[in-house]
Amino acid sequence: MSDPQTPVPGTTLDLRTLTHVAYGLYALGFLTSGILGIATLAAVVLMYIKRSDAAGTVYASHFDWLLRTFWWALLWIAISAIATFIFIGWIGLAATVVWVLYRLIKGWLALLEGAAPTTYA
Repeated sequence: MSDPQTPVPGTTLDLRTLTHVAYGLYALGFLTSGILGIATLAAVVLMYIKRSDAAGTVYASHFDWLLRTFWWALLWIAISAIATFIFIGWIGLAATVVWVLYRLIKGWLALLEGAAPTTYA
């Protein structure tokens, strides 16, 4: 009998692949300016479902990185949307877009190197 904690080879995606899929889905939603926003939501759901599997690995830091990026971006987009009524929200929206792009690139490059994304810098 096999241990239920040990995945059978070839039947499950490894965490590295899942992390790449999460970055890809997030980027797809971002690059289509929200038209395919369901892809970003799918990435968030995927990360929350697999978060416990990634605990204690370098991929857990990538999941946290992307989840924090999502929630902070959502907050800043909401604030910017409200601020557009006084004509300064576009600045916040542009800053949020640049920030999310930076975090996507930085995190994905760290994943390709096998490292955790750094929180600062």
